Amino acid sequence: MGELFNRLSEQSSRLVRAEIELAKAELAQKAKASAIGIGLFVGAGLLGFFGFAVLITTAILGLANAVPAWLAALIIAVVLLGLTGLLGLLGKRSLDRGMPPNPARATENVKQDVKAIRKGLRS
Repeated sequence: MGELFNRLSEQSSRLVRAEIELAKAELAQKAKASAIGIGLFVGAGLLGFFGFAVLITTAILGLANAVPAWLAALIIAVVLLGLTGLLGLLGKRSLDRGMPPNPARATENVKQDVKAIRKGLRS
C-alpha cells in the first residue's frame, strides 16, 4: 500500500510538472502571437497617423484655392485645436466618472457575503 502511495505521489508530481511545462509553452506561443499583433497594430496606427496628416494637408491645399495659403493653414489649425480641446474635455469627463477606480458594488457584495458566512457559522 505504501508503495502505491509513493508511486501515486511521484506520478502526480510528474504530471503537474508536465502540465506546467505545457502551460509555459502555450503562454510563450500566445505571447509571441500577441507581440506580432501589437506590432501590426502599431504599424497600422503609424500609417493611419500619416494618412491623416496627408488629409489635413489636402484640406489646407484645397482651402488655399479660396483664401491665401497662410489663412487656409490657420483655419485648419484652429479647427483641429478646437476638436482637440473638445476630445480632451470629453476624455476628462469620462475619466472623472471612473474615479476612484474601486468596485463599489462588488465591495459591498463581498461585505454582505462575509456577514452571511459569519451568521451561518454562528448558527
